[in-house]
Amino acid sequence: MTVIDLGELRDDSGPEPAPRRAGRAAAPYRSLAVLVAALLTAAGGAPAPERPWAAVPAGPGAEAFLTGDRLYVVEPAVPGGNEGRQLVAYRVPETGPPPELWRTSLPGDGAVVGLLERAGTVLLIGPVGGDSGPYRTSAVDAGTGRPGWQQAGVAVPAGDVVLIESLGQEGVTAIRRVDPPTGRTLWSVPTPQEGLSLNAGPDGIDRIVLAPASGDVEVRDAASGARLVARNIRPGELPTWQRTQVVGDLLLVIRNGDGTITGYDLDRLDRRWTARLSLVGYVDRCGLLLCAYRQTGGMWALDPATGATRWTDPRWQAVLREVGGRLLVSSADAVGARYAVVEAATGRLLADLGAWELAGGDDPADPLIGVRRRGDGRLLVAELDVPTGRAQVRDALPDVLGNCRTRGHVLICRRVAGGFGLWRLP
Repeated sequence: MTVIDLGELRDDSGPEPAPRRAGRAAAPYRSLAVLVAALLTAAGGAPAPERPWAAVPAGPGAEAFLTGDRLYVVEPAVPGGNEGRQLVAYRVPETGPPPELWRTSLPGDGAVVGLLERAGTVLLIGPVGGDSGPYRTSAVDAGTGRPGWQQAGVAVPAGDVVLIESLGQEGVTAIRRVDPPTGRTLWSVPTPQEGLSLNAGPDGIDRIVLAPASGDVEVRDAASGARLVARNIRPGELPTWQRTQVVGDLLLVIRNGDGTITGYDLDRLDRRWTARLSLVGYVDRCGLLLCAYRQTGGMWALDPATGATRWTDPRWQAVLREVGGRLLVSSADAVGARYAVVEAATGRLLADLGAWELAGGDDPADPLIGVRRRGDGRLLVAELDVPTGRAQVRDALPDVLGNCRTRGHVLICRRVAGGFGLWRLP
């Protein structure tokens, strides 16, 4: 809803002025009322101006991925046909339709659920032989489309080279760093069945933590694989199952049995604090605080230096972004995901942004784009703006199914007529 400031409304207790006959002097006020009504009607009912768009051909079941100035479309194999999976690369220009750069056949089968581009190489990640099958990473040359190496495991970004987790029937069995163009293993280290944690820095994974049930923890450098520090964090205790996470400069050990979460300094593995929180699902950074999420819903905001609870709220299930001391939080109801802006220091509700479906995106610097269906069938597109606490409408797209992804100010969604549509948002 658009809010128009008409000045301060006052309730003065002085005598009412004598009634005046409407005349020429009243005309500006009647015009203002008409203008306000028109603006409110336009904000609630009229579609936003449509932006230039381009159609991108694709068959049923295709997936689209945006990275850098590229658009990649993965076409699944045609049932009963002679063609297998295909990968089509497009360049996304500033204006006009994206030109096709190349297309290539992909070996094997299965869906592609993730795509990275590193060191001139496209890396496609997905299960083999069905959704529950083992994961595999396949490489394609970004310049030519020529297929390259394939390896078992899931690729995750770590600077210009990639860490691949080798997944076995017993869980993660090893983690290794590979060179994207060649697939050559630069180093490898076995991992415990439980207790592998990865710390993400600005350029991807920078530290790897191995924390088995024995309590013998190792922290390794993701670039070289070198061991940075090793220590038993529970000397004299029996091995016990635990969950570990790395958040910022903390190793967090979550124990459901006694309802505790313990923070250790990641550089020295010294214990900093222990907090009693029951049924913690996972922990994440939210601005200057830690956000711990309860398995049954709700969250605590913790001081990372002491583990003390700063505030708690049973509504929020995730924090998506922090900007200037404000958090964008989400909850879920019968309609779907709802979003709000709260004050990071206190949890005080500042704005309710309503129900939206977020467009997929990987860059935390990109605008957060939400979409939802309007009564007239158009797909409303808005930026969930944290500093202003508003869902700022950017467009209303006709004939769009959804399944949207975004990169920068580029939005791509699946169209009713087939294929994808690509829009450039202001």
